[in-house]
Amino acid sequence: MQFPLSLQDKVCLVTGASRGIGKAIAAAVAAQGAKVAINYCSAENLARQFSAELQEKGLAAEVFQTDISSSRQVDRMFTKIESLWGPVDLLVNNAGVSCRAFITDCSEDDWHKVMDINLKGPFLCTKRALPNMLSARFGRIVNISSIWGVNGASCESVYAASKGGLIAFTKSLAREVGSSGVLVNAVAPGPVETDMLKQELDDEERKELIGQIPLDRLGTPEEIAAVCVFLLSQQASYINGQILTVDGGWLPN
Repeated sequence: MQFPLSLQDKVCLVTGASRGIGKAIAAAVAAQGAKVAINYCSAENLARQFSAELQEKGLAAEVFQTDISSSRQVDRMFTKIESLWGPVDLLVNNAGVSCRAFITDCSEDDWHKVMDINLKGPFLCTKRALPNMLSARFGRIVNISSIWGVNGASCESVYAASKGGLIAFTKSLAREVGSSGVLVNAVAPGPVETDMLKQELDDEERKELIGQIPLDRLGTPEEIAAVCVFLLSQQASYINGQILTVDGGWLPN
């Protein structure tokens, strides 16, 4: 029996897909034949350039500007996708922001911003995608959490809380909808070479971090994307409610 990675003709929404991990996921999904909706909030030029690159390769890709913390905007985005391609079959809740600071230096606005994007956004997108998935008795949802959501981290309390919440959301939702053919899993990346990480670490901190990783390097967005494609594919048809850490063996699970 064969279980191909092909996502041919599936409709996939990837949030926060203009750069970094989200961009790599969208590219990998499109390469496997899916029609990919590239969501972005403010990086319009990057999103449109990326979409054009995929289209030049003959792949199906369109951009959708949306603040995923707004239920009205999320509904509008899904309506546009459905009008263009049909219902969303595959959802990757990737968009995220961080707040790296000692807890007393984090403001209430910081808390709300992180929770709105990292936790409320996946809730709204999932809630909007589910009715069609349940009706079709097929769907795949992959939430991008973080190793910090699994283990916690100093000066990452707000971010870790949001990603830990996403893990609990993943496990609970998997129990709710698994019997209806909708599989829900999460990927928890360790340190990955992204713009977000570059902004948070200076050269000395980066060197120290790499020294703690058994593979002696940071991960790449493409390595996270490969795991996501697997979870979205038929090869992962009996995997549900799992949190896959992809961290180079950095921290014990």
